[in-house]
Amino acid sequence: MASSGVSVDQDCLTAYNELKTGKGAKKLKYVIFKLNDTFTKIIVDKPSEDKDYDQFLADLPQDEPRWAVYDFEFTKEGGGQRNKLLFYSWSPDGAKIKQKMVYSSSKDALRRALVGIAFEIQGTDGDDVEHAT
Repeated sequence: MASSGVSVDQDCLTAYNELKTGKGAKKLKYVIFKLNDTFTKIIVDKPSEDKDYDQFLADLPQDEPRWAVYDFEFTKEGGGQRNKLLFYSWSPDGAKIKQKMVYSSSKDALRRALVGIAFEIQGTDGDDVEHAT
C-alpha cells in the first residue's frame, strides 16, 4: 500500500513479468497502468506488443495521468543489441488536479512492485517523452 492507500492488482504484476521475461501468449512491448474508477487499486490499462514508439505515446491520454513500462531496445556503442525497462510517470498538463495528486501519491506502490526497472521518466507533454535517436 502507498501513502494514498491504493493497492496494486495482481494483473499488473503478471503483465509486467510477461513484458520483462518475454514469456506469455504475446511478446509485450509495453504496459500502461492506471487507477480504477474509485482510485483504490492500480490496474492494467493496456498491454501492447506494438513496437512503434509513436503508438505508445499515442496510447498515453492527453487529459489523464498514467504509468507505463516500455521495453526500450538500443544498440550499444561497439555493437550489440540491448534492452532496458523504462518506467514512465505520465501526468499531462490537461489532467485534473485531483487526479495528478492521487497518481503522484500512488506511484511508489506500483514502482516498488516492479522489480528490474532501469530508468524512470516523468512527462507532462510529448516533448518530455520524445525519443531522440
